[in-house]
Amino acid sequence: MFGYRKNIVMPTPDSALPGRQTPIQAPDRHYVNGHPLQPPFPANMQQAIFGLGCFWGAERKFWQIEGVYTTAAGYSAGYTPNPTYQEVCTGMTGHNEVVLVVFDPALVSYQDLLKIFWEAHDPTQGMRQGNDVGTQYRSGIYCFNDEQRKLAEKALTAYQKRLKEAGYPAITTEIKPAAPFYYAEDYHQQYLAKNPHGYCGLGGAGVRCNP
Repeated sequence: MFGYRKNIVMPTPDSALPGRQTPIQAPDRHYVNGHPLQPPFPANMQQAIFGLGCFWGAERKFWQIEGVYTTAAGYSAGYTPNPTYQEVCTGMTGHNEVVLVVFDPALVSYQDLLKIFWEAHDPTQGMRQGNDVGTQYRSGIYCFNDEQRKLAEKALTAYQKRLKEAGYPAITTEIKPAAPFYYAEDYHQQYLAKNPHGYCGLGGAGVRCNP
C-alpha cells in the first residue's frame, strides 16, 4: 500500500518469485464477528473471491453485509506459492490483493456481492486503483463455478454500458476461475476494524450498478 515501487507488468511463471511451501500464519477467527477465518466452513456456505484494489478497504465493504459469514484478506491469481506481503508488493508474484467472501446464499446472493464489487471501486484503471499502483491492485473476479462466471460476465456487460454513458473508458476487470487463495498476514486481516483511522485509497467510480 505505501512505500513500495511496484512492477506494473505481470511476470511470467518462470520469472515469478519462488515462494515457499509453508503457508503464512493467519488467525483462526474473524476479528469482527468471531467466525472461523479458515475452512472448514458450514456446508450451506458459498465462496467468492474479488480483487478491487487495497484489500483493507475491500474486505470491510463485504464483512458489513448481512449474510456474509466471514471474510479474509489474501493473495490470489498469481504464481508464487504462499507469498508474503513484501513479495506481492514487488509485482513479481503475479498475485492480486483479494478478499475471500464466505456467504450464505439464502441471505445474500452472488449478484448482491457483484453489485458491491462494482460500486466499491473504479474497474477501468488497469494495474492500479487510485494512488495505489501495481499488478496487485488490478480489478478481478475469480469464479468458483460456471454459474458465478456467467453472472460476473453478465454484470460486467451491464455495468460497462452504464460507465460508458457516464464517460468512463472500458472496464479492465479480469474474470477468471478461482486460483489458490493464500491468506495474508495476521496484521492485514480486518485491518480497518483493528485500525479505524487507517487509510485505504479504495473509491468507486460514482456510478450505480443495476444488475
